[in-house]
Amino acid sequence: MSARQRGQATVELAIGLPVVLVGVLLVVQVGLVLADQVRVVQAAREGARVAAVDGRTGAARHAALGAAGLTGSRTRVEVGGRGPPGSDVRVQVTYRAPTRVPLAGALLPDITVRADATMRVER
Repeated sequence: MSARQRGQATVELAIGLPVVLVGVLLVVQVGLVLADQVRVVQAAREGARVAAVDGRTGAARHAALGAAGLTGSRTRVEVGGRGPPGSDVRVQVTYRAPTRVPLAGALLPDITVRADATMRVER
């Protein structure tokens, strides 16, 4: 390999490596957002379960935040439709997932993930 070819390989690596690195970091960020989505689904299910058995104001929100470990300032929990036993109660959780991976996170805004769950009121 001549000196010219070695120089060309170095330039190609210097150009291509940052692109590959940012691509890998973007994939990691997508994985973190998917993990947040799973946590939001769990929070909605837990909130609906508590809302079905406990009619106190704030009980579903507290359960939803505690079950999934979501940040309260980034999370909105809405409870709707709670009626007498036998009716359905619906809990919707909205979470603003931070994009926190270096380099890739700066390229993306925070992503909003949502989930809802419905359960029959027991008491």
